[in-house]
Amino acid sequence: MPSANVNATRMELTKQKRKLATSTRGHKLLKDKRDELMKQFLDMIRENRALRKKVEEGLMKAHGSFTVASAVMSSEVLEQSLLYPKQSVDLSMNYKNIMSVNVPIYQFSTRSADNSEIYPYGFATTSGELDGAVDALSSVFADMLKLAQIEKACQLMAEEIEKTRRRVNALEYVVIPDCQAKIKSISMKLDENERNNTIRLMKVKDMMMKEALDTKRQETARALSLYK
Repeated sequence: MPSANVNATRMELTKQKRKLATSTRGHKLLKDKRDELMKQFLDMIRENRALRKKVEEGLMKAHGSFTVASAVMSSEVLEQSLLYPKQSVDLSMNYKNIMSVNVPIYQFSTRSADNSEIYPYGFATTSGELDGAVDALSSVFADMLKLAQIEKACQLMAEEIEKTRRRVNALEYVVIPDCQAKIKSISMKLDENERNNTIRLMKVKDMMMKEALDTKRQETARALSLYK
């Protein structure tokens, strides 16, 4: 329903038509954005599902190796072996813009490129299962970081999709119908006013013609009376 206090003027009609054109164009752009966001979001979900499965398998492998290592080694030796790590990791974060959504990009680098630095202990007093567990955790670390990145991106994309969906619905079901209703109401009032003005002009014209005819009759009557 259009607003009750809308001004039925041609200026207001032009304003509402411009608003309708802008809203229609914005609605199309937002729908296209929503569809593209959904496409990229679904691609991320599929990638997230596959990567999560890979990470869970790697963690299960590492957990199994740690379980065996804790069974063949004493808890004191196991704790001392892992107490002072030799390798360190530097983590950095940048942002990538995807359809106006800034998603984080995680990157890491190790202090040393030597792969043997992941073992912070000597091999004489430890079991091979502990080596396998540490190696499995080292291998799965990059996938875990990638998984965290994708899950955060999915969360941000889902929030943007919801906001875009609400805007599309607001334009489609509120703004555009309101503009259309106002345009129709103003056009009907302007047409009615134009018809009323036309009717008034016709009545005035009839009155003027009638007055002119009466005046002419009176003049004719006076002229005839002079000849008598």
